[in-house]
Amino acid sequence: MTLPNPDAESEEGEEELDYRFTLANERTFLAWMRTSLGLLAGGVAVHTLVDPSRIAGFRRAIALSCLVLAAMVALGAYVHWRRVGLAMRRGGPLPDTILVPILTVGIATVTVLAGVAVLLR
Repeated sequence: MTLPNPDAESEEGEEELDYRFTLANERTFLAWMRTSLGLLAGGVAVHTLVDPSRIAGFRRAIALSCLVLAAMVALGAYVHWRRVGLAMRRGGPLPDTILVPILTVGIATVTVLAGVAVLLR
């Protein structure tokens, strides 16, 4: 088996990539998708399993926050995967991701909501 020539160019003038870089980009995408699925499962679990009698508003807010965050991470993962793939093919610098700050703020929000719900119970 031979490795692709890193100096080769495709018909569109883009560099032919070493498959290891594209696989690493795909693994990163799949890690973001696992995070999104975990958030989705958490939102469904909160909505399904938490007793709504006392904290219905918080239950709904926590569940919706998890679901919206899951959708944002899934969409952002795809956009980031595409941007990184294009940057690698063009030989440019890899783009930063907005997913880390979004996930940080989103999880902090869910944590605060859950903490307040626990204290009010």
